[in-house]
Amino acid sequence: MTASLSYPLDRQGIATSATIHANLGTAPLVEHALRNGEGMLAAEGPLVVETGKHTGRSAKDKFIVKDENTADTVWWGKTNVPMDPAHFAALKADFLAALGGKDKLYVADLFGGSQPEHRVNVRVINELAWHNQFIRTLLVRPTADELDGFVPEYTIIDLPSFRADPAKHGTRTETVIAVNFTEKLILIGGTAYAGEMKKSVFGILNYLLPTKGVMPMHCSANIGPDGKTAVFFGLSGTGKTTLSADASRTLIGDDEHGWSDTAVFNFEGGCYAKMIRLSAEAEPEIFATTKRFGTVLENVVIDPATRQLDLDDNSLAENSRGSYPIDFIPNASEKNLGPVPSNIIFLTADAYGVLPPIARLTPEQAMYHFLSGYTARVAGTEIGVTEPEATFSTCFGAPFMPRHPSVYGNLLKERIAKGGVKCWLVNTGWSGGKATMPGIKRMPIKATRALLNAALDGTLNHGTFREDPYFGFEVPVAVEGVDARLLDPRAAWADPVDYDKTARDLVAKFIANFEEFSAHVDEGVRKAAPVSA
Repeated sequence: MTASLSYPLDRQGIATSATIHANLGTAPLVEHALRNGEGMLAAEGPLVVETGKHTGRSAKDKFIVKDENTADTVWWGKTNVPMDPAHFAALKADFLAALGGKDKLYVADLFGGSQPEHRVNVRVINELAWHNQFIRTLLVRPTADELDGFVPEYTIIDLPSFRADPAKHGTRTETVIAVNFTEKLILIGGTAYAGEMKKSVFGILNYLLPTKGVMPMHCSANIGPDGKTAVFFGLSGTGKTTLSADASRTLIGDDEHGWSDTAVFNFEGGCYAKMIRLSAEAEPEIFATTKRFGTVLENVVIDPATRQLDLDDNSLAENSRGSYPIDFIPNASEKNLGPVPSNIIFLTADAYGVLPPIARLTPEQAMYHFLSGYTARVAGTEIGVTEPEATFSTCFGAPFMPRHPSVYGNLLKERIAKGGVKCWLVNTGWSGGKATMPGIKRMPIKATRALLNAALDGTLNHGTFREDPYFGFEVPVAVEGVDARLLDPRAAWADPVDYDKTARDLVAKFIANFEEFSAHVDEGVRKAAPVSA
């Protein structure tokens, strides 16, 4: 049976006798999810679901088809792993056969990107109703007029029940995320983690937009009372969502954006926030979404009798998540876009306790830290990560960047120079010691917000700075409302000698990591590297 789709599935070569539930709204999709036994309704409205063993991205199970169109345009390596076209053909045939055997399917036609001239039409086909609700929340929802005549450019088929065959399909395990840029088709199987869909769309835009001169960014973005935009680069767990949801600023988006000649625009129409240990005091805007119908909570513990949530319980996952429409944040931008940025903030969760809570960067240092993408990998964000450890993810999003990092780095450098953008490095990680040391805690959110506010409103530029002996960037000596001891990480350590040793070790990691980029940057960026003092 075919439902009302402007562009029917059979025109895409998809044959199925399933009942097609096309472009349903929130209430019907939640009803379907409950009837299907996919989750339960919490006392105050959210849909609560579990994703099973996959509570984070399956980064090692993602592949890109290597063919004549992608052979020389994709940055092949440990993050972009090639799949043979023949293996993809076999995988596609089996996915289509699996679709043909379903009794019902959920289809959503959506946009990736809020700026009309730079968006892409995406169709998502799901076997789970809550997955369809998730993706229509996270992407940009077309109006009724826009759905009339909608023709998908890219299609995602997401079947958690599908099991890949490594011998037949060229996969590593039964789980697969296979991207074919030539056929404009993405196949996701063997995992119920919904984040795979949103990151697949991010990958599409990261591949397409640089050819149009648009900078794709793994960042959050907001607008201050002065009308100026700030973007916050950072990997999962560094605070992009938390710090961009500021009641005094207008939210553009929390995770994925493009920087065109005229605007910073959100790729999405929703937010995807970490829920573990969320508090009303520290993150009131996000906490409020856990009490709204239309929010989907993944792997959040719920009492089956009272339907009350326990956000502090990590027994299902450390990476518990919530997805909600961006307009659930009271001060969200109506158009999901704003002016080109005046400030860029690189967020890092430093597990070594070496970096200061904020530092001012030169354009060359900004390029260096963008290509380095240093942070900590925290338990729960990816499968197999159980202890914090230092990691480098170029462009603060290597798993989602199909092209060579220099493509994105040079775009950023050009745009910083063109706009005279101020650049800052902000450490939301640990202070006073390594993350693994007893009693060492993360930076207080209140202190981070105070430092950010001073940077974004311009007052920090008029203060006194010192030069960091290891990294060479400028660090404020004093900021009103912030403990001065926090601004000097060496002084915060019980043993300054231990700090120096740890700092030198971290510098060595930076230098070793950057070797692969040295040939792709100019001498000014190479000189921005840290040194062992």
